[in-house]
Amino acid sequence: MNDAWIAERMRHIDASGIRKAFEMARAMKDPINLSIGLPDFDVAGSVKAAAIEAIRSGKNQYTLTQGIPELRNALQAAVDAEFQHADRQVLVTSGTAGALLLAICAVVNPGEEVIIFDPYFVMYRHQATLAGGTSVLIDTYPDFRIKPEVVEAAITPQTKCVVVNSPVNPTGVVARDDEMRALAELCKTRNVLLISDEVYRAFCYDALFASPATWNEDVLVVDGFSKAHGMTGWRLGFAHGPSRIIQEMAKLQQFSFVCAPSIVQYAGTAALDENLTPHIEAYRRKRDMVVAALSDGYELPFPEGAFYAFPRAPWGTATDFVAEAIRRNLLIIPGNIFSRRDTHFRISYAVDDTTLKRGLDVLRQLANLPGTAGCPG
Repeated sequence: MNDAWIAERMRHIDASGIRKAFEMARAMKDPINLSIGLPDFDVAGSVKAAAIEAIRSGKNQYTLTQGIPELRNALQAAVDAEFQHADRQVLVTSGTAGALLLAICAVVNPGEEVIIFDPYFVMYRHQATLAGGTSVLIDTYPDFRIKPEVVEAAITPQTKCVVVNSPVNPTGVVARDDEMRALAELCKTRNVLLISDEVYRAFCYDALFASPATWNEDVLVVDGFSKAHGMTGWRLGFAHGPSRIIQEMAKLQQFSFVCAPSIVQYAGTAALDENLTPHIEAYRRKRDMVVAALSDGYELPFPEGAFYAFPRAPWGTATDFVAEAIRRNLLIIPGNIFSRRDTHFRISYAVDDTTLKRGLDVLRQLANLPGTAGCPG
């Protein structure tokens, strides 16, 4: 193998620390796995049936690049009802990750800057690198809130876009309406594209979700079925935004993903009719278990959404703390996977109650606290 064959850009893209946790979990004996953002509920029976029926009825070919009309029209109707924008089109994609990749590659030129809030979902920086862009990280510690005045100070003539995620992976923090509105209006005023990753929008426990597209018609939204419907392996997402950007993303999809998987699109159409309330309520209760167990021993920014919490390690670096947790068979993710800092760690509470209580017990032991016998749930 000749190293010269490898593109220079790959030297700046690391293997995912989250995927490494997948591999570590497989090697551990009965791990208490609070590391991965996989919903612990199965895909609904009606959604599975729709996929099976699509296979049996021969709907196995390529679809239109933009998505099958049944799904695209249903999504378009929902988007139009929510935003009522004169120019907002929908594109069906291969997962939310696929939508993000198409978006970044369609808008970012080499050398242009992408503003990302730290901590961040690991994919954002690497996709910017793939497009030849430069990531500009905005620190949001200690409360993980968006501060528009800090964003404005970071904007330069080279700034092309801002990527915002709410509810946030890895912190679980949900942006307030005033924060999101100020960010949306700032980007509009400064002619900077705002890309909003809304894949966790269904999981808001204490207030209604606020999309920045409410206040800025030019916001590009990416979303998907993975988290809300437990369809992580099905790879079905979508984007909506100004038609000019969506058309360029569709052009790029023609020469990359081609289209989202055909049978999954039919399943996604059925998924739109599912009632998500039981799942949301179940995760609200799990969130409350986490807060009750950890608030007295950890500095824990209140997780208002998604299914993550991001406590500060009570001693040492997050890497040191996570290493000790792993020695106790608890698998969690050090915060430096998501951040320039190594102070916090991410736990996912998208697990059954028994596993969650076991993990919380280990975390309380690590902070010299009593067990979780009295925790709700």
